[in-house]
Amino acid sequence: MNNILNIKTPAEGQAAAIRSDYGLDYLGLTNLRKVYWNLPAEALYEEIIFRGEASIAHLGPIVVNTGKHTARAASDKFVVREPENEDKIWWGQYNRPFAPDKFDELFARLQGYLQGRDVFVQDAYGGADPDYRLPVRIVTELAWHSLFARNMFIKPQTAEEYRRFVPEFTVIAAPGFKAFPQIDQTPTETFIVLNFAQKLCIIGNTGYGGEIKKSVFTLLNYLLPLHDGVMTMHCSANVGKDGDVALFFGLSGTGKTTLSADPKRGLIGDDEHGWSDNGIFNFEDGCYAKVIELSPTAEPQIYAATRRFGTVLENVVFDPVTRFIDLDDASITENTRAAYPLTFIENAVESKRGGHPKNIIFLTCDASGVMPPIARLTTEQAMYHFISGYTSKIAGTEIGLRDEPEITFSACFGGPFMVHPPAYYAELLRRKIERYNVKCWLVNTGWVGGPYGVGKRISIRHTRNLLNAALEGLLDDVEYYTDPVFGFQVPKTCPEVPEDVMYPERAWHNKEEYWKRYRQLASRFIDNMKKFEAETPREVIEAGPKVQ
Repeated sequence: MNNILNIKTPAEGQAAAIRSDYGLDYLGLTNLRKVYWNLPAEALYEEIIFRGEASIAHLGPIVVNTGKHTARAASDKFVVREPENEDKIWWGQYNRPFAPDKFDELFARLQGYLQGRDVFVQDAYGGADPDYRLPVRIVTELAWHSLFARNMFIKPQTAEEYRRFVPEFTVIAAPGFKAFPQIDQTPTETFIVLNFAQKLCIIGNTGYGGEIKKSVFTLLNYLLPLHDGVMTMHCSANVGKDGDVALFFGLSGTGKTTLSADPKRGLIGDDEHGWSDNGIFNFEDGCYAKVIELSPTAEPQIYAATRRFGTVLENVVFDPVTRFIDLDDASITENTRAAYPLTFIENAVESKRGGHPKNIIFLTCDASGVMPPIARLTTEQAMYHFISGYTSKIAGTEIGLRDEPEITFSACFGGPFMVHPPAYYAELLRRKIERYNVKCWLVNTGWVGGPYGVGKRISIRHTRNLLNAALEGLLDDVEYYTDPVFGFQVPKTCPEVPEDVMYPERAWHNKEEYWKRYRQLASRFIDNMKKFEAETPREVIEAGPKVQ
């Protein structure tokens, strides 16, 4: 906010009450009007409303409109190319190189833009394991972004810990600041640029909160694997009453958040985790759930979180008179989101940590409608599907997606956030699977009975029953058949699931069309894997589908 009249704001008197001794001088941010340090949710609410950044909906969540960017601007993300990192980074579609001198020029203008303005600071950690957590400072132009960061990341516990806080990496988000494409050599006025050498990420011309969250995730994906072989994962995690941890890999829209929020199991986290020799640990202290058409019966805990004080609702439509929200209204975007503390989920694990997993589930949203609902994978097949990362992108999760799902292959089920080459992460995962004897499953949360537009989305009830059976060991002794295209094992029966569901061909009226579509999908797997053949072991390549 550019408070040129120097009007006193609601929390100005408490702005420095919880500040770090390590100020903002290291960033070269000078002549700021006021820095608001580590404000709690209540104070941030006052600032948000005072500044006109959002509205308060029924029962207390704030509702924000993120502007023209209602999803991640994937094509506007860059990594500064330095001699120290250029041989470690997977350059290309997701990690576009940015020149160091261009970064310095862009950052200098951003420093100038922030002069005379208010900024908000949240000091937090990425990573719940004290042995591997990373101190991160989030500096934002908007008060609601500060609440978003406070919800999402792990907070220091005492005033003294805040006072002694020294960040190892900083994220600056300034939606009001734009790049000059002709000068900065960016495709648009929007930018997300990570500089590992300067331990800095700068974000401009986008209000979408997910950019802050995913920038920290990208940072951890780069740093942690370099130290003691920590596996970084785009997955959710939960734990049963006997301590059996399960991991759910998948892109946005595949069901990571929904399926991991199981009232019978403790939730470790819904999106980002590390796997060290100590076990599984959440990177975050919050959830960032997609809430379009959220069901109060299928997803009761997430639904309840959309009606609580402290939750940030992005681009959710609400009635300005009654203040009731409408989760079925996609007129702003399909990618409506709720950011809320993990504690809003009743069965959340307080430590955000668990032991080594017993099961790994790869979630794929198959828009072709041909994949079986669940399949058991060998280690080599698991590596093949991990590197492939097949799914269908759901409308709204990235800028430019069409209304219908778009078939895609996203390496490691999180290609946009992976910094090292996919084979690097795949080898880390192989070691973990073999060392801890983990069972691996492929679960289809997409369409059955036909492709998108013809078939229907598989019911969450059936998917939950399939998962419960896998996690409880009820599929260990049932009879399996070998899928003729992919070669993985599919259970013939599953408790509380109709037998026909286990045979996807039976739901198609035209069986020839089913097999034609299945072979076409297999061919796309084979074509995609050619990009990784040079660095992927032969036995993993051979674990893929066979097209007659």
